[in-house]
Amino acid sequence: MNEPARRLSVIVLLLFLALMGSASWIQVLDAEELNQDPRNVRTLYREYGNFRGPIVVDGEAVVWSDPVDDPFNFQRTYADGPLYASATGFYSIVYGRSGLEQSENELLSGTADALFWTRLGNLFAGEQQQGASVETTLNGTLQRVAADQLGDRPGAVVALEPSTGEILAMVTSPTYDPAVLASHSTAEVNSAYEELVNQEDGPLVNRAIAGDTYPPGSTFKLVVSAAALESGYTPETELYAPEELELPGTSATIGNYLGEVCSPDDYMSLQDALRISCNTAFADLGMSLGWGVLERKATDFGWGEELDIPLPVTASRLPEDPNESQVAMSSIGQYNVRATPLQMAMVAAAIGNDGTLMRPYLVDTVRAPDLQVVSTTEPEVMRESMTRADSDDLTDMMVEVVNNGSGRGAQIAGVEVAGKTGTAETGRDTPPHAWFVSFAPADDPAIAIAVIIEESAGQSGSTGGTIAAPVAKAVMEEALRLDAEGDL
Repeated sequence: MNEPARRLSVIVLLLFLALMGSASWIQVLDAEELNQDPRNVRTLYREYGNFRGPIVVDGEAVVWSDPVDDPFNFQRTYADGPLYASATGFYSIVYGRSGLEQSENELLSGTADALFWTRLGNLFAGEQQQGASVETTLNGTLQRVAADQLGDRPGAVVALEPSTGEILAMVTSPTYDPAVLASHSTAEVNSAYEELVNQEDGPLVNRAIAGDTYPPGSTFKLVVSAAALESGYTPETELYAPEELELPGTSATIGNYLGEVCSPDDYMSLQDALRISCNTAFADLGMSLGWGVLERKATDFGWGEELDIPLPVTASRLPEDPNESQVAMSSIGQYNVRATPLQMAMVAAAIGNDGTLMRPYLVDTVRAPDLQVVSTTEPEVMRESMTRADSDDLTDMMVEVVNNGSGRGAQIAGVEVAGKTGTAETGRDTPPHAWFVSFAPADDPAIAIAVIIEESAGQSGSTGGTIAAPVAKAVMEEALRLDAEGDL
């Protein structure tokens, strides 16, 4: 063989080896990842041929598979689809999966390792593979009340059981109907998806836990108050609370909402500063405490943690190495402080649970097709956010917010409610976001809740106390009724 032919043979051999290596890599090493990719339509075709397990709320399926006479064998059906879309997500032959349909896919499709013996039994019995049922922690009544109260206003509601971390309600608005994406007509699905994606208000975004995080505004003063109490302050400690506070190193100042004067003599107690949500007092307090103290306390409440409930949760954020004036702005929940509604519900829940933050979760129990329990989520302590003594003091301060301060709109007859309002500037020429976080009863809470209404739903002059607190009140009232009847 002459030299050119020999070189050509070597090149061809190397190309064949590269091709074989690439194919082996894809078929062996990348096989699992490709199979789990929600965009893998071939996997969906295979899955559609089997009975997919239901997603359950209050013991009733809200998502299930119906047998149909077409090549896919089963049609995914969503009862009250828009109500539960933030949790269930969608299951589409075109666009894959989202929500619990994605995070619990192996269980729902029956391919999880935990269902091996079930699959083996089906194989020997000549029966079709079936998926497990996923039972959520959601309470259908609270979910509906939260959705009705929020209405078509953009925003979110998240409610937790403080003692366990169970997510009792998770509502996001605007929402969508997963059924339109579950059609077996690719033309219909493409048209529906394009319409959803092109909507400026983003109905596919789960505002409760993902997408863009929000400036928490004055609800972040709960974190600053917790840091102050840990640093030796008491509810009676006097704070500097001028009409305007000069920001170090700048010509700018911080004022109070609508230019209000917090105290005629420029001093007031920590408790009163929280009660009326005095910006200048908390901005000065934040600078006095220092960013390191505030950052550590925020971390104690879960900031920066990438949660999996099992839906992925966008981590709440803090500014990196802020200067003194930026610390002042951060102390009133502005500048680069960002949080999800779930994060703020976690803050309320931790305070109400004697300072212990429980890890939030959305899936309670998974059952095999024969109803045998495959797995159960056990409550888990996530952080010791503050001492019990400090949480008691902060709870009393939050009760004053509702009884005699900016949170009067959340008052419930015969029940002490602990709460905090927030009115967060967006940095745009639009109304601020309206926040309210709370728990009730204050001494032994059955529910902790966070409500956000984006840009005050366009209502100029609205605040967290005027439009978000009533939403929280309605959900808390229903939760207390259910708790008294033993149905929560």
